Amino acid sequence: MKVLIVDDEKAIRYSLKEILEMENYQVETAENGEEGLQKAEKEKYDAIFCDIKMPVMDGTEMLSKLVEEGIETPVVMVSGHADISTAVDCIKKGAFDFIEKPLDLNRILITLKNATDKANLVTQTKILKKKVYGQEMIGQSEPILHLRTMIEKVAPTHASVLITGPNGSGKELVAQGIYQQSTRSMMPFVEVNCAAIPSELIDSELFGHKKGSFTSAIRDHKGKFEQADGGTIFLDEIGDMSLAAQAKVLRVLQERKLTPVGGDKEITVDVRVIAATNKNLREEIEKGNFREDLYHRLSVIVLQVPALDQRKEDIPLLVNYFSEKICAEGGKTVRPFTPEAVALLQQRSWPGNIRELRNVVERLLILGGNPVSGEDVKDYVI
Repeated sequence: MKVLIVDDEKAIRYSLKEILEMENYQVETAENGEEGLQKAEKEKYDAIFCDIKMPVMDGTEMLSKLVEEGIETPVVMVSGHADISTAVDCIKKGAFDFIEKPLDLNRILITLKNATDKANLVTQTKILKKKVYGQEMIGQSEPILHLRTMIEKVAPTHASVLITGPNGSGKELVAQGIYQQSTRSMMPFVEVNCAAIPSELIDSELFGHKKGSFTSAIRDHKGKFEQADGGTIFLDEIGDMSLAAQAKVLRVLQERKLTPVGGDKEITVDVRVIAATNKNLREEIEKGNFREDLYHRLSVIVLQVPALDQRKEDIPLLVNYFSEKICAEGGKTVRPFTPEAVALLQQRSWPGNIRELRNVVERLLILGGNPVSGEDVKDYVI
């Protein structure tokens, strides 16, 4: 962890530097706001301690410039001549916290830990969002416009959402859109593919386990629900979850509590649940494969994702989007598709939905000409 100390008093700079280095922080110093700003512009710091009263540029001016330039490093303001109004003013301007001189060691370390935890959370969230939201919900057809409107209405609430639709239609993308626009968007988004987890491991994966609870449990493990505490859990392919696991998920939703495998203490969790399935859960209930009470818990809001065959007017936009994305990933110039090629793609059926279309576009970019022609589509697709 790298920390910047900005203070015009040399004794404070170096005493604080010594203390933090003993705690294994990497520390740099600056003697005024101008020097501190220059360093913050060039280097990435996990936290900045900044005195208020300094020559050349004081701490409040430096703070304002950091905010203006979009530098998101948590800034802890320090002063020996401050009052409550000064502290409040600094917080309003964007400071993470405010501490008074003489500096208390415990207060410094606690504040620094909180500041670096915040910096880590912001960084991880950005990475996650970059990874998760690398795709967009492309289309202007009536079904997609309606789906976008529903997402905008549902996202800010805390209601559970059940997303239905065929394989490859974009159910995960809808879940991510709800999360992104929700009040929990700065908290974790944890995805669980219920169909991919063996039945004997589902309890451990969802609810965690304690060290020694079974042969391979060599350490405590947080389950997906606990990892998602304060945020959102996405239960993909919920229709493939065993009845035993369904009963335990229902308990968590009802009581907001869980017990890890091998544990004897309940853990309280606050999690929003978004579930998705390509199955007709009402039919699964009639067959005895899905719990009706869990269905009602999950289906406060039901969103139906249309199949690609129901929105073929979006195919030209999707082809262009995938072509640009695939070419950019390969470091190549975007290859256009002729109107005839796009028209032929619109005419065929798409049982694999968006996923299939993307694969077909990639195949045509590899095998087809420049531009991709109708003949290419006939040779390599139809």
